[in-house]
Amino acid sequence: MALITTAAAGGTPLSQAQAEERLVPNSITASSTGNCTNKNNPSCTSYQGILSGTVDAVIALKKASGCSSLVITGATEVGHGDGQYSHRNGHRVDLRHQQCLDNYIKSALARIGNRSDGFPQWKAPSGIIYCDEGTHWNIVVF
Repeated sequence: MALITTAAAGGTPLSQAQAEERLVPNSITASSTGNCTNKNNPSCTSYQGILSGTVDAVIALKKASGCSSLVITGATEVGHGDGQYSHRNGHRVDLRHQQCLDNYIKSALARIGNRSDGFPQWKAPSGIIYCDEGTHWNIVVF
């Protein structure tokens, strides 16, 4: 099991198409309740404005975890909290739980305690934080 040791924090904001061009060939897809990509609709999963470093981190996570695929369930669409390292600013994604991903995060990364809302967190050597929000993983790339 490989460890994620570096993070390409920041980077440049990508369009929906640019992000998909990088994610889809790596077997990383999006899913939304609305089956859409409109950034202004909270029922969609949009990549519009996601940072290239965040995309790189998700690709690195997929490779390190050994999962055959990953599913992003939240990215830059409205409906998430604000702040410097927010979904809206391209620093966060939500990933669907799946056994290979859960096992990787919980066994390969360092448990760092609970977030202020009580959800458990793990941290990679790269500084990326993985929070198990119950229904999905919230990943923040600093």
